Amino acid sequence: MEQNFIKAVENRRSVYGLGGKTSVPDEELLDLIRRAVKASPTAFNSQGGRVAVLLGSQHEKLWDQTLGILRGLVPAGGFAKTEQKIRSFRAGHGTVLFFEDQGVVRGLQKNFPLYRDNFPVWSLQSSGMLQVVVWTALEEAGLGASLQHYNPLIDEKVRENWKTPQDWKLLAQMPFGSVTEKPGEKEFLPVEERLKVFR
Repeated sequence: MEQNFIKAVENRRSVYGLGGKTSVPDEELLDLIRRAVKASPTAFNSQGGRVAVLLGSQHEKLWDQTLGILRGLVPAGGFAKTEQKIRSFRAGHGTVLFFEDQGVVRGLQKNFPLYRDNFPVWSLQSSGMLQVVVWTALEEAGLGASLQHYNPLIDEKVRENWKTPQDWKLLAQMPFGSVTEKPGEKEFLPVEERLKVFR
């Protein structure tokens, strides 16, 4: 049995040491992300995931504005650490913004009232799967990435800058780029505590 997929999942890590130059052409990166968006599973085949990819000055603008927003919120004594983190994201090659279309969720709630309360949860699950697929694809392409959640603080700026529809709810941001600093060792709980088998 081929182990490429599970090996890529195992190798996927939160990488904070990012660089802007990559050996992967932008069109190849965009193709990977398009394929991930198309192939990721969704409840009821609803396909409510939405993605915006920011490259170059658009990527830098996101993190410059995020830093400006945080400057007004984070106490001065702790801001240096926050600034260092945001600048590490900005140093990357690009950012993937993940949204879920709430119009799709409402449509499902209307058409399938029996499952009404489940659709927002299933929408989040679908987004999580999409995020992992994109993240793993970037890792397999030799790039580093991490998953960030500066929403809802940046929602208004994102909508204003990139004209995203009102129904697109921002859920996560994934800065990515070349790996300039490998992440440390990761600790794992014994898998026996997390997995039970019944025969």
